[in-house]
Amino acid sequence: MKLLLHACCGPCACYPTEKLRADGKDFDILYYNPNIHPYKEFKQRLATLREICAKKEVTLFVNKNYDLETCVRGMLSEPTIRCAYCYRMRLRYAAQFAKEQGYDAFSTTLLVSIYQKHELIKKIAQEAAEEFGIPFYYEDFRVGYQRGVDISLEMGLYRQQYCGCVFSERDRYLIQKKKTEAPQEKIVRISKFLYDVHD
Repeated sequence: MKLLLHACCGPCACYPTEKLRADGKDFDILYYNPNIHPYKEFKQRLATLREICAKKEVTLFVNKNYDLETCVRGMLSEPTIRCAYCYRMRLRYAAQFAKEQGYDAFSTTLLVSIYQKHELIKKIAQEAAEEFGIPFYYEDFRVGYQRGVDISLEMGLYRQQYCGCVFSERDRYLIQKKKTEAPQEKIVRISKFLYDVHD
């Protein structure tokens, strides 16, 4: 079986590539992640994935499309949960690419994360498989999550701190402070600070 493995980043590819190779699977990797924000992060994750593919001697296909506006609109208009749009967009592309390039099946490294919505990924991937007429290769890679972390640390790979989209970046880095002051007091204090700075 010739498998196309969609990958969102280098660290997430560590365990799945090790497992697939140990199982004797023939596979290539596809990078298609226009949801990643900012562009500097998009490039960093791609560079890290290139690094691991070079070391493991895995063929890597890259689509550098960065249509951020379409991604944000899609996530904001998603009727259920914004992650569904992200998963669907990437997995539909992976399924279509795999079908057109003559692969026997496709899969994704998203299945290794203990933080992603695993069952939703599986459901959307199966829908993409039916739409494009190509099997979805499912394996619960979460059993090797820590192994993947260890490999990435051993290799000194860049490890991101959020899933990729602008909303997850906000949720990860926005510091939630305890509300110890009334809102009006905060406004006055901030205004005074700005006044002092520009005085």
